[in-house]
Amino acid sequence: MVGGGEGSFIGAVHRLAARMDDQYELVAGAFSSDRERGARSGAALHVPSDRIYPDFETMAQAEAARDDRIDVVSVVTPNDSHAAICSAFLRAGIGVICDKPLTTTIEDARSLRTLVRQTGLPFIVTHTYAGYPMVREARAMVAAGALGTIRLVQVEYPQDWLSEPVRSKQADWRVDPAKSGPTGCTGDIGTHAHHLACYVSGLEVETLLAELSTMVPGRALDDNVGMLLRYKGGARGMLWASQVAPGDANGLRVRVYGERGSLFWVQQFPNQLQHTPLGEATRTLFLGMKGLSPVAVAGARVPAGHPEGYLEAFAQLYTDAAAVIRAHADGHRADTELDLLPGIDAGVRGVAFIMAALRSSEAGGCWTAIED
Repeated sequence: MVGGGEGSFIGAVHRLAARMDDQYELVAGAFSSDRERGARSGAALHVPSDRIYPDFETMAQAEAARDDRIDVVSVVTPNDSHAAICSAFLRAGIGVICDKPLTTTIEDARSLRTLVRQTGLPFIVTHTYAGYPMVREARAMVAAGALGTIRLVQVEYPQDWLSEPVRSKQADWRVDPAKSGPTGCTGDIGTHAHHLACYVSGLEVETLLAELSTMVPGRALDDNVGMLLRYKGGARGMLWASQVAPGDANGLRVRVYGERGSLFWVQQFPNQLQHTPLGEATRTLFLGMKGLSPVAVAGARVPAGHPEGYLEAFAQLYTDAAAVIRAHADGHRADTELDLLPGIDAGVRGVAFIMAALRSSEAGGCWTAIED
């Protein structure tokens, strides 16, 4: 692991997710850019002292030279360092699991895509919500034609934790252009909303019209964004993401409307999916019930009626990634159902989405193409 040391929220999430299904063992890491903090973090995680590294460059070189080298590295650092870290490990012949957004520039994202294609190594981007079983059920239903032709997609992701000036390790880098990149809310959670909408609908956004706004005085980056979307094939959509919406701690929701019905999923009630056929009563599907698709059934870890959520969804990404990594080591491709796993193309598309939104907003809100 690179990053994820003392005080890191997402580092702990990655470690819990990796271990949930007994697929991984943490054996090496460069846990902080601060050498002493990194050493303390590694010791606290019981990593062997000779595999606690002062920086990612040293780690990539040293691990590549070992007979018992790591199989994959998790990159859980702020956005600005993703490109350099991922490149170093790919060049060392080591696969990567990287947090989103992939990079802070489209040029870096494209360079990583080229490197992944050249090396053929596994590369996974942790768009968390793709791991929820009922999100995968929604995707399967759309793909099977349950809604007919998709017409409208609406997604929103409001949070409230940055409604006031906040000083904390988690907040500071997210509102710092040097660490976060050219956007704040758009790159932090807008990318999640964009990926979820595309993942469920099976459609790609072709052009968008965006307004990025900053509501908290003195903040350098956007904390609210609204968009109109045009999907390839003619569907239309709306996206709203905000970190200044009091009362919504983490209100991710997606609605997909087709010619024969609609689907509605809410992250705070992740084990339910509402399906409304045209002209009929709404039906609520529950995780674990009979008749769900194989991909939803495969993602359930406990009997029906028991709650599953964020950590289990994150774990599903890691478990799927383990299958991809093992298949690569054996010289073949993993099962086709693992196409459900976000990879380098999803990562590049996410960065292209951010840049298109930024260009659109800076131009006063004009229709702008996503160029990945």
